[in-house]
Amino acid sequence: MTVVDPIRDEKGWAFRDPDKKWDDTEVIPPSTDPVNGFHYLSEAYAATDPNFDGRVTVPVLWDKETKRIVNNCEDDICRMFNDAFNAVALNKELVLSEAQRTRTDVDFFPKEIAQEQEKLSDFLYENVNNGVYKAGFATRQRPYEISCRKLFEALDQLEARLSKRRYLFDNRIVESDWRLFCTLIRFDVVYHGHFKCNLRRIIDYPNLQGYLMDVYQQPGIADTVNFDHIKRHYYMTHTEINPTRIVPIGPAFDLTKPHGREKIS
Repeated sequence: MTVVDPIRDEKGWAFRDPDKKWDDTEVIPPSTDPVNGFHYLSEAYAATDPNFDGRVTVPVLWDKETKRIVNNCEDDICRMFNDAFNAVALNKELVLSEAQRTRTDVDFFPKEIAQEQEKLSDFLYENVNNGVYKAGFATRQRPYEISCRKLFEALDQLEARLSKRRYLFDNRIVESDWRLFCTLIRFDVVYHGHFKCNLRRIIDYPNLQGYLMDVYQQPGIADTVNFDHIKRHYYMTHTEINPTRIVPIGPAFDLTKPHGREKIS
């Protein structure tokens, strides 16, 4: 897995040296990705389709054999990992030591709840995942207020739902939980201030905050979260919202404390 640099400029997503210390007085020159030697992600799109003129987005699933992009939709890629690639995870688990092993025999799209899960995921996308962007990129007062209020109405509903169950679907984590996690983990850090979604913070919701800590503490998840990257991307890329490009030093919080969510099981 290769992680692009968090600051996206007019050339798009770039591969830069992750060990290079960031300084806002200089621009870190692009490095190369270890698979193809690309400097920019746009080169992967051009290699796949020389006539491509759409948006260059992340994530990207790249096939090293055919040397082309297989997919660039997180919804599709998550299903691919859950189904077609699950055997790869299971085979890898066999060669790991006991201390290294994590549960890979899981199904994030259980058939018995497929219809209800799809309905909830659509609700999450429309009101939460995309809701923060509708509010954050609004350029008029009324659309901003409508989107922001719908977002917090949705969060209120989720707070009530999680008061009676550990995860969105009782005691097992499914794709809907990861979908919600991706927004919750960024909320107090960027969406509350940068996108003006400031009626409440996630830390002000006891169940949502405990749930966030619970999911964050699942094996391997904390390693995928980089708050420095999150803040630098939003505050330095969206110059129409933050023209000074100043990155806040806060907030300070601890997601590793005991959450007590297991009592709801």
